Amino acid sequence: MNCIEYIKLDEVNPKEFVALLNKQKIREHLIAHQLFDIETVKAWIETKNEVDYSKGCKVRAIVVNQQLAGWCGIQLEDEKYEIAIVIDNNYWGLGRKIFHEIMVWAKEFGHKTVFIHFLYTRPKYKFLQKISKNVYESELFGNKFTTYEIAVE
Repeated sequence: MNCIEYIKLDEVNPKEFVALLNKQKIREHLIAHQLFDIETVKAWIETKNEVDYSKGCKVRAIVVNQQLAGWCGIQLEDEKYEIAIVIDNNYWGLGRKIFHEIMVWAKEFGHKTVFIHFLYTRPKYKFLQKISKNVYESELFGNKFTTYEIAVE
């Protein structure tokens, strides 16, 4: 059985994030960016920590059986709360469980709606389509996304 923990990003060795965030399987579903090194990962962690301290937001590392599996959170982007889940392909089967945990956080924050943006390289998810109030194509940072608008219940 998988033991999933959600811990603050700065509780993880930055080298582990470098290895995770530079994995090709992960990069192909994210906006194109330079490979991380130890300094750029530390800056990224600092940026995400600032988000974590923002009202209605929460960002955590996902640790499964004491191994870094990814990161997730609720972030404020363009005045909308969005869910981010980035997990190593070895843990993709846990995505739905992680999503449900984040929805608990959203409810605790009192959010009425959250958004998920998946880069056009990702398939449409029937599970998300079923629970979404609205599914549409959007553009962020010059990239096309499938956006799911989800009511928090």
